[in-house]
Amino acid sequence: MLESELHDLSDDADYAASQQQGSASMMLQSDSAKQSSPRDGAEIVFLKDNVAIHPTQFASERISGRLRLIKQSSSLFMTWIPYKGHSSDARLSDKDRNLYTIREVPFTEIRSIRRHTPALGWQYIIVVLSSGLAYPPLYFYSGGVKEFLATIKQHVLLVRSAEDANVFLVNDFQNTLQRTLSSLELPRAVPLACGPSNMSFDESILNENQERADNGVNNGSFSVTQFHGRPRQKVHDPARDLSIQVLEKFSLVTKFARETTSQLFGENHSNGFSTSERRTHIQTNLDHPKKSSNVVENTSDESPVALDSQEFDNLSLVWGKPRQPPLGSEEWITFLDSEGRVTDSEALRKRVFYGGLDHKLRNEVWGLLLGYYPYESTYAEREFLKSIKKSEYENIKNQWQSISPAQAKRFTKFRERKGLIEKDVVRTDRSLAFYEGDDNPNVNVLRDILLTYSFYNFDLGYCQGMSDLLSPILFVMDDESEAFWCFVALMERLGPNFNRDQNGMHSQLFALSKLVELLDSPLHNYFKQRDCLNYFFCFRWILIQFKRELEYEKTMRLWEVLWTHYPSEHLHLYVCVAILKRYRSKIMGEEMDFDTLLKFINELSGHIDLDATLRDAEALCICAGENGAARIPPGTPPSLPVDDGSFYTLQDEIL
Repeated sequence: MLESELHDLSDDADYAASQQQGSASMMLQSDSAKQSSPRDGAEIVFLKDNVAIHPTQFASERISGRLRLIKQSSSLFMTWIPYKGHSSDARLSDKDRNLYTIREVPFTEIRSIRRHTPALGWQYIIVVLSSGLAYPPLYFYSGGVKEFLATIKQHVLLVRSAEDANVFLVNDFQNTLQRTLSSLELPRAVPLACGPSNMSFDESILNENQERADNGVNNGSFSVTQFHGRPRQKVHDPARDLSIQVLEKFSLVTKFARETTSQLFGENHSNGFSTSERRTHIQTNLDHPKKSSNVVENTSDESPVALDSQEFDNLSLVWGKPRQPPLGSEEWITFLDSEGRVTDSEALRKRVFYGGLDHKLRNEVWGLLLGYYPYESTYAEREFLKSIKKSEYENIKNQWQSISPAQAKRFTKFRERKGLIEKDVVRTDRSLAFYEGDDNPNVNVLRDILLTYSFYNFDLGYCQGMSDLLSPILFVMDDESEAFWCFVALMERLGPNFNRDQNGMHSQLFALSKLVELLDSPLHNYFKQRDCLNYFFCFRWILIQFKRELEYEKTMRLWEVLWTHYPSEHLHLYVCVAILKRYRSKIMGEEMDFDTLLKFINELSGHIDLDATLRDAEALCICAGENGAARIPPGTPPSLPVDDGSFYTLQDEIL
């Protein structure tokens, strides 16, 4: 690669993303509080101050620190240590800053570096590990990205990706030991090459008194241990294009090194999202089919675990409230006044949670649950809004319909998005009568809505998996405009699932790991022993909300239950815990490793008892109480975004 190639990496479209994005990707925790300095043959070959990350979407709320490249023997390491007290946001404590500390990462465990050089704003890089996880973007407020890459090139093999000129692959020797998401049936999702890293790092390499040198923090290290990789069978699907851009958008299924994973999902209960842990009181005033004296209040101030996992298992999770029949038309009327306003939205949401909706009502109620229609709107107001929104939809749709062939020839993003959507919609729910057959008009409507959405939200655009989320909505609403706006409302909640920095997915997988640790410590410890703490085997569950795991009717039932945000807006995470807990004995009894577990989870598709799982999830949510809520990072999807125009933080990477 020519030296000049390092300079030609401009990406003007990244400016909006860099200004809006909330870059708290996966937060890295650690056990060690020791800072070190280079000695015993270690040499600092690159040092840059004023390199920052952004825990929130606000540019002012940044955490600045020092980035270093350290050479020891033939190995190169990267570290980023935040300054102490240099955050412009006084609400961020030292613990918050420590969550982002990057310590002594060997380049044998780094897969790629993406450089962003917007026309305006600051340059930043995204470092992707061989595991597929990405560090939060590092913003170079004083410049230096060119020197950073040039220094790396002097010590390790650094080549530009043939798929994306902005991506540099580290030590890319065409390693065939790759992992694919084909087993998850997520179209076009590609793994990073994952090879063994046999480097160990001298514990004395960073014994510098960082606090004296740069007033840096003394807490929170990212320890590096030997990574034992092993080959995995690569699943090849010739029908799916392989692209590194999709890789950056979806989570990649690989193994973490045991120690690295334990740092990412560490046992340190002070995870930065809660300043205190409160005792959980187990509610007993439910309609329990069975009660047990073993259900006790947690009285320990040191342990956040609400009650012993084994004792909880003995309850067989049967003390959640019984499920009810679906809400029917006659009962639905009782929730409305004479003009069609919902008189008690909380009571309605609670009723839908326990029974779902009769299918004939979904067309009317889904818009309310998704927030498209206000609960206090009347029949007349909803009809008026429908007509206004239909006109608005047609205007947006006309933007892409009016593109001439000559324009399209010069509009690469449009051509590629359109081609990707057309490939996906013909593979979406074609076994359903509503979508089956050649030249099905509903398939064309599905395509049109997704194309229109890519123009409505041009930054996010279209990503694989969106067609799965739209399909049931179009099936229920049976109206193009109504389906579009309901889909828009849903994406207001689930849009972060498709961010290219994987922030939305990582925050949910992180929260899931903490909930399992809280509610089933034996299973958590088993996953820790088996290098499964990344929870990537639950990726498909979360990404498309169990769409591939349940029959179509049950999928719609689950979604409307989740949309009630009762008893928690993150009930889908408790559903994940409930399923894992129900199969814990089999998982542990058969000593499943990551590959076996992934296969087992995929084979659960079509075999999940939804009603029992929802009862279990409710019971687990009650059991977790405030401790459970404290373990879920603020802003974790599907929480509703602040309406400040900054929600969609990343543009479609593949275009």
